[in-house]
Order: sequence, then structure tokens, then C-alpha cells
Amino acid sequence: MTALVIGGGIGGPVAAMALRQAGIEATVFEAYDRTAEGVGGALSIAPNGLRALRVIGLDEAVRAIGTPITAMAMQSWTGKTLGAFTSDPAQLLVWRQDLYRVLSEEAARRGVETVLGKRLVDAVSSPDGVRARFADGSVARGDILIGADGIRSTVRGLVDPAAPRPRYAGLLGFGANVADTGLPSTRGRMNLVFGKRAFFGYQVLDDSSGGWFANLPRRTPVSAAEVRATGPAEWLDILRAAFADDRTPAVAMIDRASPDELVVTGPLEDIPSVPTWSRDRMVLVGDAAHATSPSSGQGASLAIESAVELARCLRDLPHPQAFRTYEGLRRERVERIIAMAARTNQNKAAGPVVRVIRDLVMPVAMKFGNPAKYTWQFDHSIDWESSLVTA
Repeated sequence: MTALVIGGGIGGPVAAMALRQAGIEATVFEAYDRTAEGVGGALSIAPNGLRALRVIGLDEAVRAIGTPITAMAMQSWTGKTLGAFTSDPAQLLVWRQDLYRVLSEEAARRGVETVLGKRLVDAVSSPDGVRARFADGSVARGDILIGADGIRSTVRGLVDPAAPRPRYAGLLGFGANVADTGLPSTRGRMNLVFGKRAFFGYQVLDDSSGGWFANLPRRTPVSAAEVRATGPAEWLDILRAAFADDRTPAVAMIDRASPDELVVTGPLEDIPSVPTWSRDRMVLVGDAAHATSPSSGQGASLAIESAVELARCLRDLPHPQAFRTYEGLRRERVERIIAMAARTNQNKAAGPVVRVIRDLVMPVAMKFGNPAKYTWQFDHSIDWESSLVTA
């Protein structure tokens, strides 16, 4: 079997390497004519994502570029801790450009070909295979086609022309990696602050370097291009003003970031449910199938899980049955996480009355609630060794 993998970001290379481990030849086609070094902000790889990477022998390479997050603490704008939980095993904070580099290098080392400058415009299935056509007029043929082309997936539109479009979450995203924060170490803890006007997350390492991200509420939907039309220096001023009344290190950390260090990720978006994941010889993985907003902390991990699980299904089953089995294994889990992230987004953009109620209720809920309510998503594992034919 041969596979055409559309999208060379995170899910695409992982899917190609997992397919190769399953005995399926895969080629990755990336729309852009350049690699993605230097692109993107920070993201987390959850324990479930690291387990999925371990299945295909990638976990140690990714650990080498990450910073452990051993605990997470929710705080109010006053600096008061509203609740906290430990992460055992630890989550991993990585910068997207580093993750991209490691995955791309490892894919090449394993013999996976990645072809740049191939923007998909159409794909047609037949009894003999699938034919993909690209914007430059070239074509490629394979037995199956996998759409790993993100939240604005072209493949999703080919699978289902009526597929839903991304939904704006009412927040804009920003972040920065700071060489010297001037602050003491948070000792492996990521602090998540519900500020008066915006949301702020930060972690400081033992050498005082660290990273932060901010989510700024904005009711009117806006595109990434429109957000980036405002210069980074102006955005830094806007963020300083948003956190000026908070008794947290937000302004101090923002002051340590220069305009050229600011990462403007743009609007936070998700898709609550994609009704159709596959058609004929085409199937979706990652954000193309289940786009969760960054507030979940699970976007990359879910993409990695789905890529590995799809390869396992294709290893054991004919492609029509494999696609159905893959969706059956994944849909409930990913949509539950998408819904959780949507509720988190509502808390981040809470008004003054809701904010007061939240700050009163959260400590009680965290103290007396069931920890499994928050940690169940980290416990997921993929049993690569078991056969889906006999399961």
C-alpha cells in the first residue's frame, strides 16, 4: 500500500513515520515551498502524546527539545492560587519550530520523502487508487490519501463539501520566549492566570529564562492577517494595558520581550465536530478531523495519537474498514476534549460578575472535586502490539 500525506506540519510527518512502521510507503506533500523553521509559538505535549510518540520511537527525541511541566496552577488576577494539580508523568513544553525540526529530520532519516511547494487543489478516488492534483499542475497517485493539512484543510472539503468551517473562540493569542525574565524559577510549574481583562500563562526555568502566552478577549471575529496588520510593538503596548491592574508578573514578563520576539498566533479557533472523516480512499487526521483550540493543551498530542492509530488500523484492516474503525476509536475522545477547551475559553473571556463567581467556586471545586475530571485525557494509550483483526 502507498499513501499520499497532505500536510507537512506536525501530524503529517508523524503519520508518514507511523505508516512506514506499519509497512505502508508514505510521501508527504507540503503546500508551502519552504520549511517551517522559525514559525509558531509554544505548545505542550501531554503524557498521552508522549506515549503515542513512544510507539514509533520518537519520544526521546522530542523530550530532548522540551521543558517538563510538572504541575499547573490556576490563579486569579490578585495572584491567589485558585487550584492546582500535578502532572505525573510530566507534560512537555516545546516550541513549534523545534518540534517541526525534530519530526522533519527524523522523517528524512527514516526514508520518508517530503515534497515542498505542492498545494493540493483536487483529488479523485477510483477502484485502483487515488489521484491528487496540485496547483503547479503536477499529479501524484497512491492507494490512499491522508489529509493532515490543518484547521483549514483542503482535504476536508474534498471529503465533505458541506464540512463545517472553523469557529472563532473570542480570543486572540500571543506569546514570547524570554532569555532572562528577571524572575525566580517556578520549579516546573506552569501558572495560568485569569486576569481582570485577559488570560496569561507563564513558566520560569531555573536559569531565569522562560516563556509566556496571553489570550486577549475580542468579541468581533478577526482573521490572522488582520491581527498581524497591527505591529508587534503596538500589540505589546495593548497587552501591557490589559494586565496593568493584575498583581502578577505579566507586565514584567511582557516588558522583557522585544517586538521581534513576540509571536502573534492570531485568533483561537476550533471545530466542535466534523461529521465526515473519510470518503472513498481519503481520510482526515489532526486538525483536519478534530481541531481543538490551543486552550486544550492537547492539539499536537491528539494529532499524534490519531496519526499513530490510523496507521495501526491500516496495518490490520482493508482501507474502508480501517477508516471506520479509526474514526470509531477516536471521535468520542477528541470531541470531548474540544468541548472542554471551549468551556475554558469562556472562562478566559469572563465578564466581571462571572469572574467573581468563578474565583469563589474554583478553589472549592478543585479541593473537593474528582481529579479524574481533569486528568482523564492524559491516561490514553495506544496498544500498537494488539491486532485489530482479532480484538
